[in-house]
Amino acid sequence: MQSILVHPAYFGPISQWVAMVQAQKLVFENEDNYQKQTYRNRLYLYDSNGKLSLNIPIKHSSSLGLDTNGRQKYKEVQIENDFDWQKQHWRAFKTAYQTSPFFEFYEDDLYPLFHTEYKYLMDFNYDCMQFVADCLQIELNFDKTDEYILKPRKIIDLRSLINAKSDKEFGLSAYAQVFEEKHGFLEDLCVLDLLFNEGNNSLNYLKEQKLELDLA
Repeated sequence: MQSILVHPAYFGPISQWVAMVQAQKLVFENEDNYQKQTYRNRLYLYDSNGKLSLNIPIKHSSSLGLDTNGRQKYKEVQIENDFDWQKQHWRAFKTAYQTSPFFEFYEDDLYPLFHTEYKYLMDFNYDCMQFVADCLQIELNFDKTDEYILKPRKIIDLRSLINAKSDKEFGLSAYAQVFEEKHGFLEDLCVLDLLFNEGNNSLNYLKEQKLELDLA
């Protein structure tokens, strides 16, 4: 895959990491407006009840005294740390994946992300992306945009992968999941689901996938 444009995400879905691993060049969108119901502040994991959504609470622009006509730059969005969301999310991960083959292998390195307070959502997300890259043992070399372009040229625009409400199926290969006997295989969850279940094989999995993308 050629150069791609994607968003920094809350770890990111597997589909985005397939694209990132296979890309020749990676560019992160750094100048867009924040949108709700996206992987900017949401992820999906797999627990005993099936697909579970975890959301990072954010401070709304109105509470910050900003006159933005309802719009706010993603890079300016602040996390609402009055809620103990990190403790809740950490507990959810441990409950869902403590019996997975590789959770304990990554646990100590993952722990600081849920026990260090961050002010800005984008800063936290960049650290989440770096964590995944470290787990995959790849160099996360990327550029950042310095302006927002609606229809960029000479780059594959995959910013739509940030949409957490999309019903699109990407045709990803199945892998073993902790609760698949109860609920079957769940596609395109948070990339941590892949790491906790596949461990060192995760990078090979990502390289072998062929995303069914509509780039029209």
